[in-house]
Amino acid sequence: MEILEALKEISLLIGIWVAIYGIDSWRREHKGKRQLELAEETLALFYEVRDVIAYIRNIVSFSNETEGIERGEDESEERYEARKQASIVFKRYNENQELFNKIHAMRYRFMAQIGKEQAEPFNELRKIVNEIFISARMLSQLWSRRHFRTQEQEDKHYKSIERHEAVFYEGIEEEDPIIPRLNKLVDEIEETCKSIISGKGTLHGFLNMSVRKKG
Repeated sequence: MEILEALKEISLLIGIWVAIYGIDSWRREHKGKRQLELAEETLALFYEVRDVIAYIRNIVSFSNETEGIERGEDESEERYEARKQASIVFKRYNENQELFNKIHAMRYRFMAQIGKEQAEPFNELRKIVNEIFISARMLSQLWSRRHFRTQEQEDKHYKSIERHEAVFYEGIEEEDPIIPRLNKLVDEIEETCKSIISGKGTLHGFLNMSVRKKG
C-alpha cells in the first residue's frame, strides 16, 4: 500500500511538472514568435527608411514640391526662394510621416521585447533626421544672405553653408556625413534582427544548425 501511495504521489508530481513545463514552453514559444515578428517588421522598416532618407536628401527637386508655399508680406525675394528650397526636406518627410511614426512607436516595443542597448539604432536614426531638419532651417536663412562687412564674415558664412549643405543634400558616400552613419545603424539593427530571425541562441536554432551540419 505504501508503495502504491508513493507511486501515486510520484505520478502526481510528474504530472504537475509536465504541466508546468508545457506552460513554460508555450510561453517561451509565444515570446519567441512575437520577437521574430517584431524583428522582421523592424528590419524591413529600417531598409525602407534608409531609402526614404536618400529621397529626402536628393538634390534634384521639382517646382510642384514648393507650390503651396506663399511669400510673406515683408519677405524679400532671396529669403522667399531660400525658404522654398529648404522646405522641400519637410515636404518629403511629411509624405513619409507614417513610416517615421511606425518606427518611433516600434522603438518602445523593441526595447521591451529585445533590449534597450539593441534599440540604440532607433535613437541614432532620430538624431540624423533632426540634424537634417536643423540644416534645412539654417539654410533657409543662410542662402538668402548676400552682404557682409568683412571678408572674414563672408568666409565664415560660406563655410556654414557648405557644412549644412553636406547634411541637407546627399553626396558622395566617402565625403557624406550622413550616409556612413545611416549604413552603420542599419547594419546594427540588421545584426540584431537577423540573429533573432535565424534563431541563434535558441534551442530551435541549435537544432536547425545540427540538422544542417548532418546534411
